[in-house]
Amino acid sequence: MSNSDAAESKEKIRDTVRQGYTDIAKGKSGGCCGSSAPDKLAEGIGYSPEELEILPEGANMGLSCGNPTALAELRPGQVVLDLGSGGGFDVFIAARKVGPTGRAIGVDMTPDMLSKARAGIAKFTEKTGLANVEFRLGEIEHLPVADRSVDVVISNCVINLSPDKPQVWKEIARVLKPGGKACVSDLALKKQLPEAVFRSAAALVSCVAGAVLIEDTIQMAKQTGLRDIQVDEKAYSIDVMADCNDPLYRQVKDSLPTGAKLGDYVISVNITAFKK
Repeated sequence: MSNSDAAESKEKIRDTVRQGYTDIAKGKSGGCCGSSAPDKLAEGIGYSPEELEILPEGANMGLSCGNPTALAELRPGQVVLDLGSGGGFDVFIAARKVGPTGRAIGVDMTPDMLSKARAGIAKFTEKTGLANVEFRLGEIEHLPVADRSVDVVISNCVINLSPDKPQVWKEIARVLKPGGKACVSDLALKKQLPEAVFRSAAALVSCVAGAVLIEDTIQMAKQTGLRDIQVDEKAYSIDVMADCNDPLYRQVKDSLPTGAKLGDYVISVNITAFKK
């Protein structure tokens, strides 16, 4: 494939993902599970009721596959950046943890998601008294964030959607301060997906076809100079997400071999890494 063809292919993937998440923001689709009981899903993957109660209405869209804010062990005064922040779910939770001397920044490439997230800022401030949240339009491969300006980078079920994952990890390393930490909850492959699933646009938007093998993720992070990389499997099964009624997941399940489950191929993981 030529460089121009590769660039065109990556842009088509971005357009597919952007349109898919525009539909989610507008309530036309459920995306990564898009649970009809998002609080129940969030509690099942590690969020506490106390964390969820401060969220503005609509911020929890059931799009998570982990809790990177817990993984990050956030402290007051830190600057936190969320890649692919969606409706602001993890940004608002992080903002409360870092407090009035800290800052929580969300980056998302979907204008409708940004509008949804920004609409919740006033309610968040009303509930918490905090005014330390910001949402920026941008791609996670080209972050609108200064070099060495962030203490902690978090991301929740998003990097798997990127058509240029090595570039995302390069950007993570660029924006982190020395000693900074990356905490990512994401999906990874235990083995290669069947071709029909891999090539499905529906699977891409539902966070399945974009996943890569765990060892590939470790290698991408290492190549940026990040160190102390740890990958831990989640305690819960990815199959709980596949039981939802979202049409995207139904298409994915229909593409699997007879008797196969998503959990046979896909695993939910926590990834942590540090910048020297």
